[in-house]
Amino acid sequence: MSSDLIYPGGKLRLFVEAALGDGAAVVIEEGQAHYLLHVMRAKLGDRISLFNGHDGEWLAEVSETAKRTCTVACKIQIAPQTEVPDLWLVFAPVKKTPADYLTQKATELGVRVLQPIMTRRTIVTRVNAERMRANAVEAAEQSERVTVPQIREAVTLDKLLAAWPAQRRILFCDEAGDARPIREALANAPEGPWAVFTGPEGGFDPAERALLRAQPHVTAVSLGPRILRADTAALSALSIWQTLCGDWR
Repeated sequence: MSSDLIYPGGKLRLFVEAALGDGAAVVIEEGQAHYLLHVMRAKLGDRISLFNGHDGEWLAEVSETAKRTCTVACKIQIAPQTEVPDLWLVFAPVKKTPADYLTQKATELGVRVLQPIMTRRTIVTRVNAERMRANAVEAAEQSERVTVPQIREAVTLDKLLAAWPAQRRILFCDEAGDARPIREALANAPEGPWAVFTGPEGGFDPAERALLRAQPHVTAVSLGPRILRADTAALSALSIWQTLCGDWR
């Protein structure tokens, strides 16, 4: 008799690239199959949840096993496809703060796009987008999301702003001390696409601050009387935006 497969955080969910639908057979490839068969000790008939970011969430049953792969069969859709708010996180990577942590937490908080930027004070010279993607997938699996945020390649701030979509508003976390408190600034914020901007250690330099403040639809905000680490600032701003403007309302 088939059974649900449970792990300490709840039901076992896997993100897959394959199409999902009634009766669809999905081959679980080597990495995920090893986890499923040899770590979680799944057996024929065990049930897991699958999602791919497009077809909702499906209950699936392990139907075939091999040494390095296994096949699961979709049985029934258990959650429709939904989307998180249209919120981006644009952040300068910080050497002392692994991108892993920020990626995981931003995914849990419901960010749609993660965009690393290189600024004049950014110390990090390389961002591992593949690693960020893996962390985003894992966080989506554990947080009941049915989507995975898009991970974009790092670009310079100047290049990003030169191609910035005109309709997307910017929530600029400006630690210089002359911006409005974030709650006040977002009290009557218009709906639509937004992006949270956070800087590197030492913040954006004066020229970058001026460039950001000159952008259309920019809202410069303060995150309080204390100087926050880059990751703390990003997650604080995301949480407040979700509370006042997003799907925490």
